[in-house]
Amino acid sequence: MAAGVGFALPSARRGAGWGLRRGGARVVGMDRIARSYAYLLAGFPLGIAAFVVVVTGTAAGAGTLVVWVGLPVLVAVLAAARGFAAAERALVRAAGIALPAHHHREPRGRGIGRLWSRLADAQSWRDLLHAVVAFPLHVVTFSVALAWGVGAVGGVTSAAWLWSIPRDDGVSGLFGLVTGISSLAAEIASTTLAGVLLLVTLPLVLRVLVAAQAGLARALLTNEAVALRERAAALESSRRSAVQAEAQTLRRVERDLHDGPQQRLVRLTMDLEAVARRLDDDPERARPLVAGALVQSREALAELRALSRGIAPPILADRGLGPALAAAAARCPTPVVLDVDLPDGLRMPEAVESTAYFVVTEALTNVAKHAGASQCVVVVGVDGDRVLVQVRDDGRGGAHPGKGHGLAGLADRLAAVEGALDLVSPAGGPTVLTAEIPLVGVG
Repeated sequence: MAAGVGFALPSARRGAGWGLRRGGARVVGMDRIARSYAYLLAGFPLGIAAFVVVVTGTAAGAGTLVVWVGLPVLVAVLAAARGFAAAERALVRAAGIALPAHHHREPRGRGIGRLWSRLADAQSWRDLLHAVVAFPLHVVTFSVALAWGVGAVGGVTSAAWLWSIPRDDGVSGLFGLVTGISSLAAEIASTTLAGVLLLVTLPLVLRVLVAAQAGLARALLTNEAVALRERAAALESSRRSAVQAEAQTLRRVERDLHDGPQQRLVRLTMDLEAVARRLDDDPERARPLVAGALVQSREALAELRALSRGIAPPILADRGLGPALAAAAARCPTPVVLDVDLPDGLRMPEAVESTAYFVVTEALTNVAKHAGASQCVVVVGVDGDRVLVQVRDDGRGGAHPGKGHGLAGLADRLAAVEGALDLVSPAGGPTVLTAEIPLVGVG
C-alpha cells in the first residue's frame, strides 16, 4: 500500500461527519477526499498527453535513427518524458504521499557525444516507460473515481430529483426491473440506499485507486538506491575536496609563517642577544639594536594579525559576514565597490560565512596581485536556499583556478560545502568570478 494514504470510514457516533479512529489513527476529512480526487482526475489529462507525445515521438525517433535524425528526436522525447514524470511526482506529493529520491545522470561531452550520453540515462527511460504503462491505469482510476463519486452523490440526493423524471406506466427503474414492482417511493429508497453504500465505501475505493496509481509512480519514477549511491559519491568527493582544501590552507599558513613572522622573530632574537652582550660594556651601541628589535616585533605582530584575519577574523565571528567583508574591502589596494544584501539579523552557519569570506578575500588578493584592475565590484546576496558571491574586476583577464593565480583552493573549498565555482576571464577582461554556497541550517 502506498505510504501516506489512509482513510477512516465514517463513524456512526459522529453522525454524518467523517470520523476519527481511536489509538492514533489519522483523522481523514473532506480535504483528503478532495486531494485524492484532484490527484486522480488531474492525472488523466496528464496521462493522455504523456502517452501521445512519448509513443508518437519514440516511433518517429526510432524510425529515423538510421539517418541520425532520430537521435535528437529521441533525446527530445526523453526530455519530454522527464517533464511529464516531474509533473506526476508533483501530483503524488500534492496528494500527501512521500516518494523516495530519483536521480538523472548529468550529460557529458559535446555534440553527438552529449546526445548519446542523454540516451544513456536509465531514469529517463524509466520515465518514458511510465508514460506508456500508466496510461491505461489513468483511464481506469479516472473512470472508477468519477463514476463512484457521481453515483454516491446522485444516490444520496435521489429524493430531490428522482421524482422529476418522467415515468412509464409499466415497470421502470432499477428497483422495478429487479422486483417487478413499480413504486416511486421504493425506487427513491433503493437508490438512496445504493448511494449511501457508494458514499460509505468511497474512501476505501479512493484509497485503492490512489495506492495503485502512486505505487506505479513509486516503482518507475524513483530509484532510491541509485540516488543514494550518487549522493554517497558526491559526499566522498566533497570529503576529498575538504581534505585537500585543508591541506592547502595549512601549507599556505606554514609558508606565510616561515616567510614572514618567523624570519622577523629570528631577527628579533639575534638583536636581543646582541643587546644582552653590549649592555654591560657599551650601552650606547645597544640603543639602536633595541629600537630595531622593537620595529621587528611590531612588524611580526602586524603580519600575525594579517595572517589571522585571513584564517578566521574576529570581526566575522563577532559581527557577521557584512562587516567582515567591508573590512576586507577597505584593506584591498584596488578600489572596491561592495554590495552586500543580506536579511537584517540573519546569521548564516559558520561554514557558510567563512567560505564566503574566504572566496571574497582570495578573489581580492588575486585582483590586487595579478589583474591590474582600476576597480572591483563585490556582490553578495541570498537567493532562495543558497548564497551567491560575485566578484567582478575590469583588469586584464586571463585568470584561471590554477597555480600562481591565488584561486587554486577556491574550487576545493567550495566543494567541501557542496558549493560551485564559475570563472569567466577572457584575455583583456573583464573577469567575473561567481560562487554558489548552499545555505543549509540557517538559524
